[in-house]
Amino acid sequence: MKNRIRIERATLNITQAELAERVQVSRQTINAIEAEKYSPSLTLGLKIARVFGKTVDEIFELEEGD
Repeated sequence: MKNRIRIERATLNITQAELAERVQVSRQTINAIEAEKYSPSLTLGLKIARVFGKTVDEIFELEEGD
């Protein structure tokens, strides 16, 4: 699953740690999601999208085979 978290963080000028704090997970979790090594739960995906003021579809994109 592709995502735009790094781009959206840059737009808001926030760090992985700041995003992690806002959505109540570890910085390592945000790092793993950005690196596309971990797919977040629906709840976490919604929380992340809410921080950026976007829909889940604007942040996350399914790839072929997902």
